[in-house]
Amino acid sequence: QVQLVESGGGSVQAGGSLRLSCAASGYTYSSYCMGWFRQAPGKEREGVAVIDSDGSTSYADFVKGRFTISRDNAKNTLYLQMDSLKPEDTAMYYCAASRISCFGGLFSVNHYGYWGQGTQVTVSS
Repeated sequence: QVQLVESGGGSVQAGGSLRLSCAASGYTYSSYCMGWFRQAPGKEREGVAVIDSDGSTSYADFVKGRFTISRDNAKNTLYLQMDSLKPEDTAMYYCAASRISCFGGLFSVNHYGYWGQGTQVTVSS
């Protein structure tokens, strides 16, 4: 079955960087839309960045210019490079996968049928 396992979270000071990874297994990774989402305490889950099977990407406005999503199809791994981190980036970050093109649902949680368990990112001021 589809498995997504995130890693790379941690605690960092404002202005710092982290790189998240998501190891995928159990399906044809290269053909799926992949995304990163986050959820802070008391808030709804929100889309951060997505990357389609053809490599096209889209970013939420609040991370544009700071975060970079990428995928390595040979390693079945999704990445999120996070630079210039801010305290408001503090959240649980989730990896998600969809059989349908990203641009059929983009940042809609309901577009993604598979989710990882999450990795915590904490940014202190």
